Amino acid sequence: MSTVEVEKKVEKEAEKGGELLFCGGTSWDTVGRKKGPVEGNLVSPTRLRPLLNVNIRFVASGCGMFWKGQLGHGDKIQRDRPTVVSELSKYKIVQASAGRSHTVVVTDDGQSLAFGWNKHGQLGTGSVRNEFESSPVRCQVSDVKSTACGADFTVWLSSVEGASILTAGLPQYGQLGHGTDNEYNTKDSSVKLAYEAQPRPKPIASLSGETIIKVACGTNHTVAVDANGHVYTWGYGGYGRLGHREQKDEWAPRRVDTFQRQNVLPPDAIISAGSVNCACTAAGGQLYMWGKLKTTGDDWMYPKPLMDLSGWNLRCMDSGNMHHFVGADHSCISWGHAQNGELGYGPMGQKSSAVPKKVDILEGMHVISVACGLSHSMVVVDRTNVADQLSQLDIYDGKAFGEVNGYSHKGKRGGKVSGGGRGAQKAPATAGEKRGRGRPPSADKSSKAAPAAQGKTGTGKRGRPRRS
Repeated sequence: MSTVEVEKKVEKEAEKGGELLFCGGTSWDTVGRKKGPVEGNLVSPTRLRPLLNVNIRFVASGCGMFWKGQLGHGDKIQRDRPTVVSELSKYKIVQASAGRSHTVVVTDDGQSLAFGWNKHGQLGTGSVRNEFESSPVRCQVSDVKSTACGADFTVWLSSVEGASILTAGLPQYGQLGHGTDNEYNTKDSSVKLAYEAQPRPKPIASLSGETIIKVACGTNHTVAVDANGHVYTWGYGGYGRLGHREQKDEWAPRRVDTFQRQNVLPPDAIISAGSVNCACTAAGGQLYMWGKLKTTGDDWMYPKPLMDLSGWNLRCMDSGNMHHFVGADHSCISWGHAQNGELGYGPMGQKSSAVPKKVDILEGMHVISVACGLSHSMVVVDRTNVADQLSQLDIYDGKAFGEVNGYSHKGKRGGKVSGGGRGAQKAPATAGEKRGRGRPPSADKSSKAAPAAQGKTGTGKRGRPRRS
């Protein structure tokens, strides 16, 4: 199947849309913190009342809070229910991505708009004069096909010949791919370092001869695929997330030698970047992963096949801080470290899983899109022939606009869950998931790669999800 045929197939499936399901933490003012109880966890995939029977084509999620304007409503107010961005209603949005505190969207006519924090120029407007843009503004790019956001930078894919990939934002670890980190001393007599922002999207010169067709971003690193199926990574190298058997930063795209000759990526391959890891499917649909995959154990310094998912037809994947979601065949599969129910295993299920495990309540559903954010996950499923299953899921009302800290003016707790499903968590959860502290002490040294331990599970042989 050619790249063009794959794009048409994906567009046709996305055009149809489906039902959005959510699992994980919903108390945005406390979620992700190390201390303090977190209430309102949805530990099973749950329907959102404002989006019932709304056809969702695509879903994306970031890793930050609301107070920098990244919701696009012209203010910095928290919203706990899905709310239409009114200034985008005149556009047909076909794709989106979100970073730590900014959001970027792509329209059907190749425009790109952004909103949120712009301190490092990550909105691509050509200026950092306005640190916050709480309403959508035009990005200085054209003929855009898709976009991906890191924590404080943005990547665009364009159909312009010789400029198929452009970047803007924070260059601190080389994640923009221009061969520099733009580091300078704040004063001649000072040792304090800063990094010059890049507010205007700039094509990556070293890839001008290649046509980049896929891209994904982690916190401070980027992974991209060209039309020949070759994989490139650049940016922060800690934990081996770039896949080059070492931990040094790469300031320009470097080809990952695992994916060449007979193991280049096919046109329908999927790629994903978590905070500290990467993943992609290569020849035969085999999923490879590299970087820091678990909170304990050795890091994977180069791409290794994840044998637990061998033989599965993976259609979509996304990775969060330390958790992953996959849509495969007629199943939804998740794994990783979780604290707020973001794996969707239900109130009687385990919180975390070291190996891929089916989300049982979604078994038999066709997954269209997945997204992993800060302590939560979202899944879009095709409604065809699963109306009865969907009706069994809980429905989350959310908190109405104007409620303060989850309470309405009448003193009633907002965000109730209704329905006869299995997803409501009655008791407060433990503290939010811990955040990493960046590069390990041995970051300047190569470490010996070792495969992750294969855990045991009752779902199938060697810990694999059992196929029905």
